[in-house]
Amino acid sequence: MLECVVNISEGRRPEVVAAIAATAGADLLDVHRDADHNRSVLTLVGVDAPRAVATAAVAALDLRSHQGVHPRIGVVDVVPFVALDGAEPGDAVAARDAFGSWAAHDLALPGFAYGPERTLPEVRRGAFADLRPTWGPPTPHPTAGAVAVGARPVLVAYNLWLAPGTDLAVARRVARAVRSPEVRALGLAVGTRVQVSMNLVAPEVVGPADVWDRVAVLAPVERAELVGLVPGAALERVPEARWDQLDLSPERTIEARRARRS
Repeated sequence: MLECVVNISEGRRPEVVAAIAATAGADLLDVHRDADHNRSVLTLVGVDAPRAVATAAVAALDLRSHQGVHPRIGVVDVVPFVALDGAEPGDAVAARDAFGSWAAHDLALPGFAYGPERTLPEVRRGAFADLRPTWGPPTPHPTAGAVAVGARPVLVAYNLWLAPGTDLAVARRVARAVRSPEVRALGLAVGTRVQVSMNLVAPEVVGPADVWDRVAVLAPVERAELVGLVPGAALERVPEARWDQLDLSPERTIEARRARRS
């Protein structure tokens, strides 16, 4: 089975996010909506639901009027395919390439591949500059921008909110300090507050408890925020006594949501 974690550039209009998410039907596992980031993360399974969601998002959203703290290149900003049990990494690459070709043909959407060839941060830095689209037109779609389409292992998207009164310079300094091959991190201003926003790209090595402890040494942490779902193996590494502190629970694992779907 393939998981697909579609990130769309809309988080302030719940009715719009709900309408887009509804197009995934039974293949929708989770929706995480963030008004400050103006972004929603839709956890899906299979290869049909991502196409339905992308079609709805391109029809409903306009990048020209988008404002939010999270970096983005399009209204359907990121479409990563992940091989779960029963699938191989090559299956995720094949699904990525098929989606990129489809989006270019059916939506006129330029797409940038990431995965074995390059990382998502490299796409964000180089899109339409040093890096030409892998699929589709050479310039952005007038309202939808472009899409980064990936094949990757399971990761955990995770935010740590720093204590009130902490400034952005501190959040950025902390983000630089905790970056590693296993952790991608940005310090962001979110309204009047700041957070360290992270992708834990090897959660079986460095998980939520590890990054909380690393950040807490450098700055006061108020609370944690899990974005989307967490693999069960990453949850098992965390003592149950810390689940509430780290915004974790068995119900928010990929495995639990898949079991509920079936």
